[in-house]
Amino acid sequence: MPILSGERVYETYYGLTDKPFQLNPDPAFYFASRGHKRAFAYLQYGLHQGEGFIIITGEVGAGKTTLIRNLLEQIDPKQLVAAQLVSTQLDADDLLRAVATAFGLPANASDKARLLAELEAFLVSLVPQRKRALLIVDEAQHLSGRAVEELRMLSNFQLGNQGLLQSFLVGQPELRTIMQGPQMQQLRQRVMASYHLGPMDKAETQAYIEHRLRHVGWRDDPTFDKGAFDAIFAFSAGIPRQINTLCNRLLLAAYLSEKHTIDAEHVEAIVAEIAIELSGLNVAAQEQTASATSSIEDFLEDATSAFGLEPRVARLERAMSSVVKLLQPAARSDAPESSANRTRKG
Repeated sequence: MPILSGERVYETYYGLTDKPFQLNPDPAFYFASRGHKRAFAYLQYGLHQGEGFIIITGEVGAGKTTLIRNLLEQIDPKQLVAAQLVSTQLDADDLLRAVATAFGLPANASDKARLLAELEAFLVSLVPQRKRALLIVDEAQHLSGRAVEELRMLSNFQLGNQGLLQSFLVGQPELRTIMQGPQMQQLRQRVMASYHLGPMDKAETQAYIEHRLRHVGWRDDPTFDKGAFDAIFAFSAGIPRQINTLCNRLLLAAYLSEKHTIDAEHVEAIVAEIAIELSGLNVAAQEQTASATSSIEDFLEDATSAFGLEPRVARLERAMSSVVKLLQPAARSDAPESSANRTRKG
């Protein structure tokens, strides 16, 4: 097995200039699939209109954050002041403070009316500079109904006939469901366009892999045969983050085995490893949950034969405290990925 020093392992072995399948969203690796082109066109259309809401949804790992970062790379700061925030189940008042902070304003006003006045004054100050304001809310499916209503109210800020704030809402498919709610009727009337970013097809998956490899100087080493691309697509279903996870593991395994060709068998072996790892995590969580349940049952059985109310209450408190400690890591193991920093990832 080759031994290489430093942080780069298979990159150096295969003559790559960087890690091609990093999980963090990076606009430098942006790949314009048909879906991404269409979503990007909707965003550009929104910028051209300069008002209302644009809504982009997609599954976890579909490339929404990379899409937004690619847009931000192309925005002229002399014409548009853009602010981006990640929703972490923000309520209405917290949202207003987060918006103010995202635009670089102090958010220490305790009074909501004053905070709104400061936001409006900032937006108005951009007009003489011939600038507009754009707010991008990522993970918008976590916004409360009151928070979404505050966003709609912010879109009411106008100077004459000119809207002062445009908003892009980006989130998982649940956002579309939220938008269909009866309380969202007024906001729906302000939606200029919406688009759901779906997965890539088999041909795009292969093109995506080759695009990322070529971006870091790949010269067909290692070589991927047709069966490998088919197997990668079967596992990933065309979701960019799934592709990155699998391909990163593939290149590491190929380096460790000193291979220069990757075929379907290699892909299937890595997929099996990932499945075993995920299964192991689930088993561990189930065992912890079962242990906690057993602790409760043992206590209840013992408690029925015990005498004295106070000792039994004290023992119950100790048992429940122990159970909570057992359940917490199990819950974390099965919990979905946190939404707090998913934008810094794609």
